[in-house]
Amino acid sequence: MAKAGIRDFTKGNITKQLIVFASPLFLSNLLQVVYNMVDMMVVGKVLGKAGISAVSVGGDVVHFLTFIVMGFANAMQVLIAKYIGRREQDKIGRFVGTAGGFLLAAAVILSIVGILFQKGLLRLMRTPEEAWSGAVAYSFISMLGLVFVYGYNMVSAILRGMGDSKHPFIFISISAVANLVLDILFVALFKMGAGGAALATILSQAISFITCTIFLYRNRERFSLNMKLSDFVRWDREMLGALVKLGTPMAIKTASIQVSKMFVNSFINSYGVAVSAFAGIANKIGSIANLVSTAMNTAGSTMVGQNIAAGEFDRVKKILRNVLIITLVIAAVCSILIALFPEQIFSIFTSTGDSDVLDIARGYIPIAVLLFVGSALRAVMNALINGSGNYRINFVTAILDGVVMRIGLALLFGLALGMKHYGFWLGDAIAGFTPFFIGIVFYSTGMWKKSAGNNSERKERS
Repeated sequence: MAKAGIRDFTKGNITKQLIVFASPLFLSNLLQVVYNMVDMMVVGKVLGKAGISAVSVGGDVVHFLTFIVMGFANAMQVLIAKYIGRREQDKIGRFVGTAGGFLLAAAVILSIVGILFQKGLLRLMRTPEEAWSGAVAYSFISMLGLVFVYGYNMVSAILRGMGDSKHPFIFISISAVANLVLDILFVALFKMGAGGAALATILSQAISFITCTIFLYRNRERFSLNMKLSDFVRWDREMLGALVKLGTPMAIKTASIQVSKMFVNSFINSYGVAVSAFAGIANKIGSIANLVSTAMNTAGSTMVGQNIAAGEFDRVKKILRNVLIITLVIAAVCSILIALFPEQIFSIFTSTGDSDVLDIARGYIPIAVLLFVGSALRAVMNALINGSGNYRINFVTAILDGVVMRIGLALLFGLALGMKHYGFWLGDAIAGFTPFFIGIVFYSTGMWKKSAGNNSERKERS
């Protein structure tokens, strides 16, 4: 029997559960985008396009170092959901200790590696000269605080895996308000430049991590978190093996997409500071496109994971149908808005004198529409692929989506067809459809049912 803090998605109204679970996730993602946009807006207004470029390039380097936590946090969420679907809540505490210790150790190691190779990475990114000092400051400060980014993503994944999306939203809300205040303080008032924006982001992430950890500790019995401090040091080999098996392809997918973006942006940055600055704005538009998609993917993955583990295959199909309908409707609305009000939307990020950046924005509109549609279609199949826990399909998706298609199409449109920076953005947008087509094959063959285990076998025999 599930404890009070754990939600059972194997029965009940699917539409209601999906909306109730996904809504706080959407709001959490929205707030994360908002406080990243606040960095861009404050820096853009105070420091101009050189400042935007510094935050954009420095942010790309730091985001690359988060690939492990993004992949393994998603794996944690799915595995916790499967423990619940199989009625094995007693294993959750030991698993959290093992996974948490592993991820925090990874954060420390990657922080050190990132700082050692920071300037080399920025040179590979062809950072514009005007943005160099700001990009160095932004990436260095962000790397120092990487453990807070890892920690927050980890504790949020624990709650999401148990069906709790409300509390991560509360904690990210606190972080967003703190980030806004600190951004204005460090960048606008203290004139700390791009480094001030990084410091504001890291401190706000630290606040989220600490408050969320305190909440989990105080409510550990509600969430079946029966663990000891030694669990974070003495890792369970079987549980770590399951996490690595599923988390590795998810991490590769995240890393390969980020590597591809860095590769593409290295070409984009070579077209000058105005194009480099707009690349940062384009990344924010991509984040907006992923808002609903990520929320529905995350909610859908937990619900799919529980129901596959319980052998409730008909419910899985209904979950996927609901995810598809919701994401497509939102994508249509966003596409209409950006087509009708492009200048009003893009001018939010730029100062009044940066007309060259706005000129680039006008040609980006069709690409933005592709991003919205691709994100909608990607969400439904990522929910199935991630929720199934099938590491082989995750690995195939990682390589094709993250490397082959993104780099291949970007080079095709950008260089071979001579579309320059627009071609690189177009290739990235089209590559975003890859998980949808892989997922269609995965769904049609019924391979996703094979990871269900003993509960599904009993279900089919009954």
